[in-house]
Amino acid sequence: MSYPSLSEFDIIFAGGGSTACVVAGRLAACDPSLRILVLEGGQHTLNKAEHVQPYQYVTHQAPTSTTMSFNIGSPSPHLNGRAPIVHCAHCVGGGSSVNFMNYTRSPASDFDDWGVDGWESKNLIPLMKKLETYEVQADRPTHGYNGPIKVSTGGCKLAISEDFIRVGTEYHKRPFSDDSNDLETCNTYSPWFKYIDGTIGTRSDAAHHYVYNQAHNPNLQIWVGKRVKRVIFEDTRAVGVEFTDDPMSCPDADLSSSTVRASKLVVVSAGAFGSPAILERSGIGAEAILKRCDIQQLVDLPGVGENYRDHNIVVVPYFVADEVITMDRLWRGEENVLQEHLARWKSNKKSLIAQNGSDAKIKWRPDDEELKAMGSTFEPRWKEFFQDRPEKAVAIFSVFAGYLGPSSLPPRNYMTAEITTLYPVCVGSVHIKLGEDGKEDIDFTTGYLDDPSDIVPLNFGYKKLREISRRMSSYRGEVAALHPRFPEGSAAVCREATGPTDLNAPDIIYTAEDDEAIERFHRDNTQTGWHSLGTCAMKSRADKGVVDARLNVYGVTNLKVADLSIVPEIVGTNTYSTALLVGEKAAMIIAEDLGIEYRP
Repeated sequence: MSYPSLSEFDIIFAGGGSTACVVAGRLAACDPSLRILVLEGGQHTLNKAEHVQPYQYVTHQAPTSTTMSFNIGSPSPHLNGRAPIVHCAHCVGGGSSVNFMNYTRSPASDFDDWGVDGWESKNLIPLMKKLETYEVQADRPTHGYNGPIKVSTGGCKLAISEDFIRVGTEYHKRPFSDDSNDLETCNTYSPWFKYIDGTIGTRSDAAHHYVYNQAHNPNLQIWVGKRVKRVIFEDTRAVGVEFTDDPMSCPDADLSSSTVRASKLVVVSAGAFGSPAILERSGIGAEAILKRCDIQQLVDLPGVGENYRDHNIVVVPYFVADEVITMDRLWRGEENVLQEHLARWKSNKKSLIAQNGSDAKIKWRPDDEELKAMGSTFEPRWKEFFQDRPEKAVAIFSVFAGYLGPSSLPPRNYMTAEITTLYPVCVGSVHIKLGEDGKEDIDFTTGYLDDPSDIVPLNFGYKKLREISRRMSSYRGEVAALHPRFPEGSAAVCREATGPTDLNAPDIIYTAEDDEAIERFHRDNTQTGWHSLGTCAMKSRADKGVVDARLNVYGVTNLKVADLSIVPEIVGTNTYSTALLVGEKAAMIIAEDLGIEYRP
């Protein structure tokens, strides 16, 4: 998309992530004469193998990655003094270009819980259907079949995942369901479908399917390597943005500022970290935050940067049998294996190239026996939020056929068990501040595990997932160095094994010391779910909201926010589905505001 640069557009998007691509693409398709500019700090992803080949998603997690930025939180006593690191996409398409591609959707009640007019589930379900082509099952009433985003089983089935479902249904005594993303079903062992095009075997991201496919339209422009510094106002009307070269994408640039004007609308769409920062640099936020950064306040909006929410994840690896197919050899870059799978992928799109390694999950709710084992600390949270809402899962349990993690391990076959808590109580914040060198820095508190109830499902989930894993036919023991360090002589000590435990064998009995080791491990290792949201919340201004139901920023005109930062409450899902949904709703709202015919 190389076109003559304009000095004025109709609409400017400050950020080119998943939601921005949806909104910009939908509006351009509705009215190709609209002059739309997307400013993105990262680089293009168009047809790049690391973005379109599904198996390569792990490369974006590397510390040297330039497609992700790394936000360092404040050290927390609840994380044993650790400073958590939260990843955030830094490329066109945002998270949709780098995520794990797990297809998960919230229960419909999550949206009703927001209590925001026009955002009830009855109004959103048609948009959920509009955005997807659900390739795996026909005639499902809550799924769509003609949308830009493809959902499939991926390139091939993995025996590890099939075994996970077998053990889950037989040992864990939960039923099987072929669709736990129908907006209400949970507590069943189910296939885990993917945002992968089943026909061509590529990632189904927002960039390629909403904006890159409109390269013929010179009025839709994407400028990469551009960091939006602030919104420009005339009185309280947004009329443009000031931007610089992005220091991460353009490390040798001089960072001098440029401006570009918007005649109709500015949309801040830089995510849960970027959007509140842009607003604060623009003089919109809490007085104390702005004053310490020597920024003149335009609007007193103390909710900016507050209400940070995320999911908590813990992963632990296991050894699996040598003959089992895993992603490990591909992820290690073994050339002969890579070329074999690339050849098959180019031929029929049905190899591990079109896989993410996980084909199964359970959106888990504890039964009465499990609740008793979890103890009294979790009981108030259960009764207040979960007990009478059977569609709300406490966590997702899943396994990946391969090792997901930062440490290098010997070249063997692995399986990674993952626990993701879906509705943690913890709330954090993210603001700008000046560092000791006078340059802008981040003041970030995650809130992870601050509430005593949040660690309980992780502790119990570790034990339950370990019992499931050790009954799987491919199991060959724990990778002890990356599990809790149990006391010597404990029945819970981790070690290699020659084969699985019998399905009907008794569970491991954990002592009080063992439980302390598990909790210590989780405080040392709990990490982000890569699902940051909520920092420009769509709430009333009195409730520390930042935008109203039509995404307008309070106190100014011609300025909206459209990304996951507007989501007011945590949602029980991998959040790509939510980002797409926010984009579809935002496109509808903006089209209505501008008097553009919106094609449903």
